[in-house]
Formats: sequence, structure tokens, C-alpha cells
Amino acid sequence: MNENNHNPRRVVVTGMGMVTALGNDVETTWKNLLAGKSGVTRLWRFDPARFAVQIAAQLDGFKIEDYGEYIDFKEARRIDPFIQLAVACTAQALKQSNLKIDESNADDVGVLIGSGIGGINTIQDSMRVLSEKGPMRVSPFTGTYMIPNMAGGQVAITFGARGPNFSIASACATGSNALGEAFEIIRRGDAEAMITGGAESFLTEFGLAAFHRTQAMSTRNDDPGRACRPFDAGRDGFVFGEGAGVLVFETLENANKRGAKILAEVIGYGTTDDAYHITAPVEGGAGAIKAIQKALKKAGIQPANVDYINAHGTSTMLNDAAETAAIKSVFGEHAYNLPISSSKSMIGHTLGAAGAVEAIATVKSIETGWIHPTINYETPDPKCDLDYVPNTPRQANVDVAMSNSFGFGGHNATMVFKKFTT
Repeated sequence: MNENNHNPRRVVVTGMGMVTALGNDVETTWKNLLAGKSGVTRLWRFDPARFAVQIAAQLDGFKIEDYGEYIDFKEARRIDPFIQLAVACTAQALKQSNLKIDESNADDVGVLIGSGIGGINTIQDSMRVLSEKGPMRVSPFTGTYMIPNMAGGQVAITFGARGPNFSIASACATGSNALGEAFEIIRRGDAEAMITGGAESFLTEFGLAAFHRTQAMSTRNDDPGRACRPFDAGRDGFVFGEGAGVLVFETLENANKRGAKILAEVIGYGTTDDAYHITAPVEGGAGAIKAIQKALKKAGIQPANVDYINAHGTSTMLNDAAETAAIKSVFGEHAYNLPISSSKSMIGHTLGAAGAVEAIATVKSIETGWIHPTINYETPDPKCDLDYVPNTPRQANVDVAMSNSFGFGGHNATMVFKKFTT
């Protein structure tokens, strides 16, 4: 038996990269999150007039060409946008971490980057070509760049990481599941470092057509910036947001050996499934409760030790109520003293990237001592009666923080981070 099962190795965060509707890097996004800025606008990528949903948190100004130092221009333009985002965020995270991948460590550096959907841009474009020009005109790269694992595959090729590499798809819990499994890979001794996170670029006509029919999306088209309102009584659904987040996890020993700056320590991960419904959570959040409890147990801490929760907070009636109920069940009276905020209120729901993007926001709260607000919180809901840090940021001492992710299919995943101490 691996001795690490008895004495798991400590895992720390040494680098982060992010692209969202609020910025093309971590610091810009974080600054705008603290400012309470909404990234939600009317869709301009294509004409949404025939759709019931006409708003989204779209990327603005992201160019893969800016990463020519890492990837050939011709190749970069060919890969699906979700893969481009994964490569860009990895470049940012590795730069901050100062982790050099070469022959001395390539086999010990793995990649686990999830995507809830994968290459939907490639699929839509190729289906159009198939319909208009026939099968022999479909790009030979379609079969590779449409599959979700290719974000991790391309990252490994671009940066030379030869360790464990696979993809996770668990809908909106994907990003957190990717982080959690990367954490476990390092703890059990199968890698010294993992490049991990989530990437999603799905703002296509097909993507919008598919999701707006779920009737879980906001149709507040006349007021995009105020459409996403987690935990507010007037919420009417989630808002699409595209983006990606990538973190570098590594053993404390490896980080110390390199003299790396440690941003936070990863201490807990729990994951479950509701086994209940394809879109609706169990009333009362039973599955979420178990995931949070598992994460706390693995972290070896009590509920009262948690200082902040970055909520899944989708702005749907069912999810926000179930998540609130789950938090109250686990944390008891402490729930009412616990700051909770939703990044989605500003950057939208980035689906498979959400857990990773929101984990970065969680680490930034630990690092800076600031909690970003939940914007558009105007009318209290009796079923959502906790402290959602409404509308303005808050200074706080955040030693331990939690990030929740819940997905279609009943998937639940919770990550716990803490301020690093020797």
C-alpha cells in the first residue's frame, strides 16, 4: 500500500490563470469582481433576435495570438476556442508559478482540465459545412478538436507535461471535480504537480438554442447587467458566461524546493450525486450536504472554521434555495455569520469552467483579505436568508474558504482552501 494513503502529501497552489468576461487575466477579473462590475451584455457574437434568451457574459478582447510565445499561430487559430482558452490560462498560471517543465520533471507534471461541453464551435461549424458542402469538405481536425479531453491534450503538447492526463465532464461541477481529482492524484503520489481547471466556449447559436429550451435561463433581455441575481427573490434563471480558469497544484515539498510563492493550500474535496433529476436539485440540498461534509472531513476541520463560501449561486429558483438549505444544514447557526457570494452574478455561468474560475476567486479572497459581492441583490427571499455579501465588497480575514459547484445530472463538488502556514 502507498504510504501516502496514511500520510497524504500537502498540496498547494502556486499559479493561476483566468479569462472571463471581466478580464483576460486573474488580476483584471479580480479587480472588476471587487468593483461589482457586471460582464453581462446583449449578445453580439451573433444576432440573438429569434431567441428567447438574448444576453450573455461574453469574452471581449481575448486573442490567442497574444500567446504566440507558446503556440504556433497557425495551430492556435485551428484549435477550438475552448482549447485556446485552456492554453492561454495555462501559460498565465505557469508564468506565475515559475514552474519550468523540462526533461527533469516532465513525467511528474500532469494535466486535468475539464469541459462540460467541449468543442461546440467546431461541431457547429462542421455541421454547417456538412449540410452546405458535403462530408468531404468537413475539416479533418473536427474529430479531434470537438472532444473535451483535447484541452488537456493540447496543453500537454504545448507545455511538455507527460504526467497523468485526462478530462472530466460533470456539467457545471466539472471545474471543481477536475481540481479535486488533481488534488487526489498528487496526494496519492502519482504526480508532483498538476495543471488543472476548466475551459468553456459555447456561445454559439446551437449552444444557446439547446440551453434556452431548458427554461432555466434568465430572459431579462432588456436589462442585461441586472439579469443575473443569485439569491434575490426576483431571480429568473442563469446567464451564460464563457471563460476558463487554470491552477497549478503541487506538493508542498516541490514548491519549497523551487522557492515558489504559495498562494494557498488545498485541504479538502468532496463529491456526490443527487441521483434524483437531470436538472433539478433535491429539495433541501441532500446531495450538496454530503459533498460539503465529505470535503470538511477530508480537510480535517469543523464547520465553524470556515470563513467564506464562494457559492454555486446560479440565480435559478431551485438551485439557490437548495444551496442555502444545504449550507444551513451543515453549518447550523454559523451559517448566519458566514459570508457567501456568487461570482456568477458578474461573470455569468461558465458551465464546465465555473468551479475553476470560482476557485481562483476563492483563493484571491484568502490572499487579499477581500470578498467580492453578489451583485443585483435587491429583494430578500425567505428561502435564501443568509449573508450573501450584497452589492459591495467586504474586507475580512479569510483563513479557510470553500467553493461549491453543482451540475445538471445531480453532480455535486466542493473544494476547501486555506491560508498557507508552515
